[in-house]
Amino acid sequence: HLLLFLLFVGPFNCFASYSRATELFYSLNEGLPPGVLIGSLARDLRLPTAGGQHPASLQPPLSFTLASHGLGAQYVQLDNRSGELHTSAMEIDREALCVESSGATIFGGSAAVSSSSLSPESCLLLLDVLVLPQEYFRLVKVKIAIRDVNDNAPRFPVPHIRLSVPENAPVNTRLAIEHPALDPDMGTNGVQTYRLRDNYGVFTLDVEENENGERTPYLIVMGALDRETQDEYVTVIVAEDGGTPPLVGSATLTIGISDINDNCPQFNESQLNVTLYGNSSLGAHVATVHAVDMDLGSNAQITYSYSQKVPQPSRDLFHLNESTGAITLSTKVDGDAPRVHRLIILGNGPGCIPAVITVLVTIIKVMMRPPEVVPRFIANEVEGVVYLKELEPINTPIAFFTIKDPDEKYKVSCYLDGDGPFRLSPYKPYNNEYLLETTKPLDFETQQLYEISVVAWNSEGFHVKKVIKVQVLDDNDNSPVFSEQLIELSIEENNVPNAFLTKLHATDADSGERGQVSYFLGPDAPSYFALDKTTGVLTVSTQLDREEKEKYRYTVKAVDSGFPPRESIATVTITVLDKNDNSPRFINKDFSFFVPENFPGFGEIGVISVTDADAGQNGWVALSVLNGSDIFVIDTGKGVLRAKVSLDREQQSSYVLWIEAVDGGDPALSSTAKITILLLDINDNPPLVLFPQSNMSYLLVLPSTLPGSPITEVYAVDKDTGMNAVIAYSIIGRRGPRPESFRIDPKTGNITLEESLMQNDYGLYRLLVKVSDHGYPEPLHSTVMVNLFVNDTVSNESYIESLLRKEPDISVEEKQPQISIEPTHRKMESASCMPTLVALSIISLGSIALVTGMGIYICLRKGKKHHTADENLEVQIPLNGRINLHMLEKKPMEISNI
Repeated sequence: HLLLFLLFVGPFNCFASYSRATELFYSLNEGLPPGVLIGSLARDLRLPTAGGQHPASLQPPLSFTLASHGLGAQYVQLDNRSGELHTSAMEIDREALCVESSGATIFGGSAAVSSSSLSPESCLLLLDVLVLPQEYFRLVKVKIAIRDVNDNAPRFPVPHIRLSVPENAPVNTRLAIEHPALDPDMGTNGVQTYRLRDNYGVFTLDVEENENGERTPYLIVMGALDRETQDEYVTVIVAEDGGTPPLVGSATLTIGISDINDNCPQFNESQLNVTLYGNSSLGAHVATVHAVDMDLGSNAQITYSYSQKVPQPSRDLFHLNESTGAITLSTKVDGDAPRVHRLIILGNGPGCIPAVITVLVTIIKVMMRPPEVVPRFIANEVEGVVYLKELEPINTPIAFFTIKDPDEKYKVSCYLDGDGPFRLSPYKPYNNEYLLETTKPLDFETQQLYEISVVAWNSEGFHVKKVIKVQVLDDNDNSPVFSEQLIELSIEENNVPNAFLTKLHATDADSGERGQVSYFLGPDAPSYFALDKTTGVLTVSTQLDREEKEKYRYTVKAVDSGFPPRESIATVTITVLDKNDNSPRFINKDFSFFVPENFPGFGEIGVISVTDADAGQNGWVALSVLNGSDIFVIDTGKGVLRAKVSLDREQQSSYVLWIEAVDGGDPALSSTAKITILLLDINDNPPLVLFPQSNMSYLLVLPSTLPGSPITEVYAVDKDTGMNAVIAYSIIGRRGPRPESFRIDPKTGNITLEESLMQNDYGLYRLLVKVSDHGYPEPLHSTVMVNLFVNDTVSNESYIESLLRKEPDISVEEKQPQISIEPTHRKMESASCMPTLVALSIISLGSIALVTGMGIYICLRKGKKHHTADENLEVQIPLNGRINLHMLEKKPMEISNI
């Protein structure tokens, strides 16, 4: 919303006149995008515009210019003509501009100045705008107040805050938290409240605000604290601002409970009974007292002292260590000394009433002193414990022992008591000197500590025992051992990356760092396997493909941290389990098979080869015929394609099948292939004679027909193809007055007149024509009877028919027809009339025109005859070798030839 303030006039007169307006005030939120309208200077200053009451020609154009281009100018865009002020591409961030926390901050063309007249939370941009031309000249000061939005969450300066509270802090104790949360936002958008995520029932928070508006959180103790019960509380402190919606920040708050001296020393028992031999040596340990204080540090320091009730002789006889509470024999026991000593010992703590314990020492008087055992250690010894490394060689010396009788009256002997690989033997040539040594190497993994005793006794049967502890030190003498030397794993292919395989486990019997095992892949391991050095977790970083590789075998190492390190090796085998991720695959997408027709039913046409890269049931493939299943079947196991019936090429020359291969996976995958079956022709069809249509038909041949003239033709077709359909024509039988007068073209089947016909040549000619193909291995043929009646006219048809009904006595010639290599799909050639015209010219030069006309007429009739023969090609006649001349209806035909 626009707020206009004119500083030199009252709030109700700010729009009175543009000539008095020298200052404009706007406000907008921070973080607005570019192009947001801040205000219109021309409108708010009430300057005349081109759309006003005055004519446009009388109004000079206004010009608005920023007087300077300082800090404020980079955040706004001023339209020089309209005076509209918009936000620029540089986003306004109030927290970045107004870093001062008190007073208003104004950013102008040159520097920032403070104004006490504005709100303490104000953040202003100051602009100087010049208005031109001269008659409207004005220097306008524009102030833009940047309003704060809740765009910052509270943030603690440190992630972990530690606070110390004494355990005796009374209820309602307030402790300031020295690291309050900070929020760059102002006003209610700043930090408003604090809370604890877990107050443990003994704490709460309060917020105090000082005169500068700063809020400080205070921790308030709501219940009794006891360090000895719980010495630390860990919770989360949450700061929340007042924005909508509110934003929060948090930090870890650790509340440590500091100790106070609220506990005093205490003994676990009130009296300790001890027996001491009267001949004990100086420094002999009598007893040790121990008190406990539950406090910490200096509050728990305990000193020990005798009570004033302890008599001085007892004080002189027994020494009390003030720090450790150990009581030792300080002087030799006198025979006149009391047999019972009552030692009252105090446990003293700072500011506490001492704890009291009574040590009752009973001295047993002896008539003679026991033997003495004096050790001199060779191996490393600390407070009676001897330290030996394992794998030390046999006969490693441990200590010398001197055995003697203090009274020098009795013979002293000694022996070694206890189990272990140790031996105590006299050390010659010295008397009463004995050497303690090992008898075999020590093994830390078998036993770490031995306790043995050197026992001395005199001839009076008095025994003295010196206890020695032998601690075996570990050495790196054991290699890591895998739980399995052969680690067999399996994983399904197409696994997710970084899939878990197994966790290797190896143990090392050594202790400490020597027994810490690290795991490594062997050099033969593929790079996409990873082994965690510390945990032994084995993973694979990529997807495995069983079809690419089914088994992996490589080594892994377990290495300890000893020096030098020891290692062991195990073998990992990984079997990649199959998933049905491969469809069946045909060797070819298109199969073509060439099969001779009349192939027997269920004979093998071909083998369809198909593979599936998957294994097991996923790789089982079943084949089926998608189309033509009523004719063709396929052997699922072998892929053999068969036809249920014999195939006839003349009925259908090719078949296109679609074969589907389905694997045995779940879900199943499938693929298809195209199968083309081409039937090869065999010579199973003899030629079919289409003309003449009947063995009983005949043609009239005029005696005047010239030699070389075509008489008729034999036309046949063969349903086979190739050489099986190449037809040859031949006359294999003749009967007539002069039967050799006619010949047949072996290729075309055209019958022509060879010689001129005489008077004696009149009559019926019967030509037995053999129509044969060139099939392999055995050609097939058909025969037809061609009947020609040579005469001027047909005057007695019944006579001719009677002749035709008679069985002809024709001898069959063995002459083979000329082989033709062209199929019998003859072209219909127009009969040439040139020989006829030439012959007519020779016979009658005077009637050329008449002869020519007759020749043309004969040609036309010839063409019509051929056309008629073509129309009757669908008529079939019997094609058996022996022709029944009476079977078909006779059909007389005529031909006129000159």
